[in-house]
Amino acid sequence: LTVDIVDSKGKKTGSAELPAEIFDVETNIPLMHQVVVAQLAAARQGTHATKTRGAVRGGGRKPYRQKGTGRARQGSTRAPQFVGGGTVH
Repeated sequence: LTVDIVDSKGKKTGSAELPAEIFDVETNIPLMHQVVVAQLAAARQGTHATKTRGAVRGGGRKPYRQKGTGRARQGSTRAPQFVGGGTVH
């Protein structure tokens, strides 16, 4: 696969030979979209504030009694191991 090399004014300055097994393939639009989305996600700052268990609304009483249920003891539905709970630190 041969491509033309042009300068900033659009004048042809040469040509280059590119390997066909890399550049002469069908365009994979979903893959290109996935790469762009991944790059944009990686560029995020990622320092937004999160609520701790004390700042999350609700969860004041015990979700169930301490003994006799066969489940692990829990003190609040806003603890970090619950969905909707606060962050650990």
